[in-house]
Amino acid sequence: MKILFLNYEYPPLGGGAGNATAYLLREYAKIPDLTVHLVTSAVGKDYVKETVGERIVIHRLPIGKDAEHLHYQSRNNLLAYSFRAYFFAERLIRKEGDFDLIHAFFTVPCGFLALVLGFQFRLPYVVSLRGADVPGYSERFRAMYAILRPVVRIIWHNAARVVSNSAGLRDLAHETDFGQEILIIPNGVSTEEFSSAERRTSDGTVRILAVSRLTPRKGIRFLIRAMASLPETARLIIVGGGGERQNLESIATSVGVADRVEFRGLVPHEELPAIYREADIFCLPSLNEGMSNTVLEAIASGLPVVTTITGGTDELVTNGGNGLFVQTASSEDLAEKLGKLVANPSLRARMGAASVVKAEKMSWHAVARKYVDEYHRCIAR
Repeated sequence: MKILFLNYEYPPLGGGAGNATAYLLREYAKIPDLTVHLVTSAVGKDYVKETVGERIVIHRLPIGKDAEHLHYQSRNNLLAYSFRAYFFAERLIRKEGDFDLIHAFFTVPCGFLALVLGFQFRLPYVVSLRGADVPGYSERFRAMYAILRPVVRIIWHNAARVVSNSAGLRDLAHETDFGQEILIIPNGVSTEEFSSAERRTSDGTVRILAVSRLTPRKGIRFLIRAMASLPETARLIIVGGGGERQNLESIATSVGVADRVEFRGLVPHEELPAIYREADIFCLPSLNEGMSNTVLEAIASGLPVVTTITGGTDELVTNGGNGLFVQTASSEDLAEKLGKLVANPSLRARMGAASVVKAEKMSWHAVARKYVDEYHRCIAR
């Protein structure tokens, strides 16, 4: 079986969807009868070809990205990817001649490319919904959603399968097209990389960790304001890059917690497991999510999670079990829930242990097998 995979995000570019693709390809490389060509974006001006194992080929196309804007794709970036990916994929299909299916991460632009290429070469395609590609997900794209909604319906209707990574994202997609059949295949987590082993010894400081793109949708500003109401023993570590960093640093200064908030910026993915092991609590006060890879990584690392109920968080966190839910956009509620955990080491330990139990039921191997089984069904149809 031979798959053309389309995703404009792939590490170091992008966030959760890029990482999910990387983990899937790593698992696909272990399947003997599966060949995959990923068409994605490059950093810099040159085309780059890479391989994972013997049968997974990664084609990185230059779209005008630089190292300063790895986690944010502008409209020009997406247009450049769409243009170059279409012509590259068309040549690739003609050259290889034996692709069985196209898998697109994101409805737009990759799903649209899959629609066009699928019609052109009579190939079935699968669309994975990842978040911002679903109308209503992001405030930033409100005007664009109004224009794209009819196109989105066409892409979904013509797909052999539409897949969501959470029930919450599926429900949001049904607001655009209630009758669309949508399968749920959740994100996975690597319990080999992310684990609760070798955690740091307590030194009296309680470290709250947020791993996130620094955009308004992630709600990090509410977390920083909440820090002003937490004890001096609480420290906040923020890992990730984005356009809101300067604003967040200003907020930390204005509420008097700049000395207790550490911005570490972008960190290579392979360094993240050690950072999770440094922490005592994980917090993601997002306004909207699909299924957060960082929450998955946090629970695999044995952390209690404080988060909003959005996207797939209620599928990963049990309120009072392995974490606590907070009201959206509420610094006061964040301060109250985080305060409970900061003051109670035994509660943190109990919830962290419950997180590990939940994470052990999820793996990228299982997710990859679900996708491959679905590929077979779509091709057979």
